Amino acid sequence: MMRIDSHHHVWDLSVREQDWMVGDAVAPISRTFTMADMDPVLEQSHIDNTVIVQTVAVMEETPEFLDIARDHPKVAAVVGWLDMESDDITPALESHLAHPESKRLVSIRDLAQYQEDPNWLSRDSVVRNIQRLGERGLSYDLLTLPPQLPAAIDAVKRSPDVQFVLDHISKPYIADGEIDAWAKDMRALAQYPNVAVKISGMVTEAKWDDWTPETFRPYVDVCAEAFGPSRLMFGSDWPVSLLGGQYADIVGIVETLTADWSEAEQEAIWAHTAISAYRLEGLLK
Repeated sequence: MMRIDSHHHVWDLSVREQDWMVGDAVAPISRTFTMADMDPVLEQSHIDNTVIVQTVAVMEETPEFLDIARDHPKVAAVVGWLDMESDDITPALESHLAHPESKRLVSIRDLAQYQEDPNWLSRDSVVRNIQRLGERGLSYDLLTLPPQLPAAIDAVKRSPDVQFVLDHISKPYIADGEIDAWAKDMRALAQYPNVAVKISGMVTEAKWDDWTPETFRPYVDVCAEAFGPSRLMFGSDWPVSLLGGQYADIVGIVETLTADWSEAEQEAIWAHTAISAYRLEGLLK
């Protein structure tokens, strides 16, 4: 069975700071991480292809990631960054698309979770730029916290021709055991067929040193029941995930929680959903 890691990062702190690294809690990952660091764990967990996702709000990072995708034997695609609040993303998008490996730019993500306005995603300027991505055949990755889900739903409703990918199941407050309000909004979001969901980023929303795969079962069950396995995809969120566990531990969560799924359902979460949502056919290595 093919396995795709649809969500991981790399960063070189000698090139630029990661401005989200604040406080002692993130000290374990406050160093440079390259694909050379990731290669052994990809082999150990039998991952065939990966998707690198943007980390900071700078234009220069996306072409750097496209260079990695060109050269690395497992990196199939890139989720890049654009300023979705700009009047028109087209000029900046054209800059990305001028890269020789632009075919591997499959989606754009802006850091909505850090916006003070919970309705940021439903602003007219942001929605119009999301629609522009769809016009160019690109997906849009939603990075949201639970209170931002209603705005995400509005953006999705207004952009039926755009493929959306919800990162990290919208970061429910797993450590606090909160689920009801998040689940209600996830079910509402699932009514729109142009949304896929990454089963990723969960360990860092739990108590980092006190979880088992069963901790996440209620949340994955909500996603599976609302969206169906054919709209779910695995993502590791490495190396951020190292705050809560090793790479094999993250893989093990999904292995455990999908053990009783059919073969077709497992093929979906491990590969087919990512291939569809990110149009990876022809890009896989």
